[in-house]
Amino acid sequence: MKVGLAFANTGPFSTADGVVSLATAAEGAGIESLWTVEHVIWPSSYDSEYPYSPTGKMPGDKTSPIPDPLIWLSFVAAHTTSLVLGTGIVILPERNPVVFAKEVATLADLSNGRLQLGIGVGWLEEEFDAIGVPWGKRGARTDEYVHAMRELWASDDASYSGEFVDFTNVSSNPKPPGGSVPFVIGGHSTAAAKRAGRLGDGFFPGKGSIAELTEMIDIVHQTAAEHDRDGTAIEITAAHPGLFGDDPVGAAQELASIGVTRTIIPAFMLLGSEGAEAKATQLAETIIGPIANV
Repeated sequence: MKVGLAFANTGPFSTADGVVSLATAAEGAGIESLWTVEHVIWPSSYDSEYPYSPTGKMPGDKTSPIPDPLIWLSFVAAHTTSLVLGTGIVILPERNPVVFAKEVATLADLSNGRLQLGIGVGWLEEEFDAIGVPWGKRGARTDEYVHAMRELWASDDASYSGEFVDFTNVSSNPKPPGGSVPFVIGGHSTAAAKRAGRLGDGFFPGKGSIAELTEMIDIVHQTAAEHDRDGTAIEITAAHPGLFGDDPVGAAQELASIGVTRTIIPAFMLLGSEGAEAKATQLAETIIGPIANV
């Protein structure tokens, strides 16, 4: 069972010193990956409902720094050698897919293929309004962007024609190692699970009980089969609160039994007066080491 840190580019870890201390401590403790969050702007007021809090509002406030994921992860890449760089997630329909394909490929190339591109369709309509991207059809826009970006990475003289993206005989270099970057589909909805089954390399539901996760993973596998894809090749990442209890091995085994191969813990677990390295060492002793062979 691999262990990743979520919400990694927030709080004290959003600074240059913070990202270096987090990244080096995480890699030294055997943590496999860091996963960022994203919001381009923070509306002073919004009616959209944040789906991961009972209050319907984002934690923090409008002054909370949320660094750009790719730029923040470039700092991680420069100070580590093996740590997987994960966006968890970027809001893909807010991006220009041709420009973003170049940015993603550049980081993937410079980091020797360590990047995993977690994507979501977004929940904050007011953010789309500020950026000038239509809120409607954002799911269809996301699917098309994935296909268009893969075309740009796969070969030179690439062409793609769709409702939202259209280019003919263009080349974008550098190419990512292996000719692509894994797309990890984020979200806990049926639509997200189906998207993962149709076109994802991974699935990262942001929340869910074991029963809910099992149902979503079944949808991933069923949808993959309907599209002649191997559902078992789609990597599943999920959290389990039991990791912090008396039996982290049992919690990891429960996740593994439904097909999860990476679990996630919040990066704020490395906060404390002892420092990130000491906290990471503690996590290695209590969670990372014990569940490594699950």
